[in-house]
Amino acid sequence: MNRIGFIATSILVALALLSSMAFVVDQRQFGVVYALGQIKEVITEPGLNFKLPPPFQNVSYIDKRLLTLDSSDTEPMLTAEKQRVVIDWYVRWRITDPSEYIRNVGLDENAGAMQLNRVVRNAFQEEINKRTVKELLSLKREALMADVKREVLESVRGAKPWGVDVVDVRITRVDYVEAITESVYRRMEAERKRVANELRSTGAAEGEKIRADADRQREIAIANAYRDAQKVKGEGDAEAARTYAEAFGRDPQFAKFYRSLEAYKASFNKKGDVMVLDPASSDFFKSLRGTDPGTAQSAPRR
Repeated sequence: MNRIGFIATSILVALALLSSMAFVVDQRQFGVVYALGQIKEVITEPGLNFKLPPPFQNVSYIDKRLLTLDSSDTEPMLTAEKQRVVIDWYVRWRITDPSEYIRNVGLDENAGAMQLNRVVRNAFQEEINKRTVKELLSLKREALMADVKREVLESVRGAKPWGVDVVDVRITRVDYVEAITESVYRRMEAERKRVANELRSTGAAEGEKIRADADRQREIAIANAYRDAQKVKGEGDAEAARTYAEAFGRDPQFAKFYRSLEAYKASFNKKGDVMVLDPASSDFFKSLRGTDPGTAQSAPRR
C-alpha cells in the first residue's frame, strides 16, 4: 500500500515538474526565458518549448503584433505664429527585438507605450513650432507627419536602441483650444453674416435695376405701340376722308342729302330725344320736307 502511494506521489511530482518546465509560445507573442534574472533565450517561433523549473528559469511573454498608441495628452502646443492648438494623433508600432526592448525600455508593452508617448509628443511640439496653423491644415500635414516619424525613429534607434519599429504616425485632429475656438466661431459667424448681407444688398440692387429696366422697356413698348396705332388710325382716317371726298365729289347733292340723314340719325339717337325747332323756317328739316332742290334732283338718281 505504501509502495502504491509512493508511486502515485512520484507521478504527481513528475507531472508538476514537467508542467513547470513546459510552456507554449503563441504566434502573437515572443517568449523570453530568464535565468536568475538574466535573459537566457528569446523564442520567436510559436510552439511547445521547455525550460528549467523555477526558480532556475522563468518565462515571460511580449506582444509581437502591430500596436496602436493614441494620444492622451490635451496640453496645447504653440505654432509658429504663437497660436495655441490641440492635436490628436496615433502611432502604429511593434516590438522587433525583445532583448533590447527589455534592457532599454521595460518588461511589457505599457512601458514602451509610455516612453513612446513622450518621444512622439516632443517631436510634434518641435515640428509644430516651425509651422503655422494654415500649414497644419493644408497638404503640408503629410510633411509634418513624415518629419515626426523620422525624429521618433532617430530617438528609438539611438545609442541605446529600443528594439521597436515605428510604422506610421498620423494626425487625426487639429483644433484651437476651447477659449480660442469660441472666438473663432464668433468671427466665422460674423463673417458669414457679413457675406450674406452683402449678397442680399447686391441682390436687391440687381432686382431694382432689373425692375427699372423692365418698366422702361414697358413704357417704350407702349409708346411705340401708341405711335404706331395713331399712325395707322391717321392713315385710315385719311383714306376714309379721301374715299368720302371721291364718292361725294361725283354727286354733291347726294352727299348733302346723305349728311343730312346722318345728322338726323345722330340727333334722334334715343327715343326720349326732343328738339324744339320751327320746321317751316329751319334749314335742318329741308331734306324731310323735300323742299331742298338738290334732294329732289338726287332722289330719282337713286
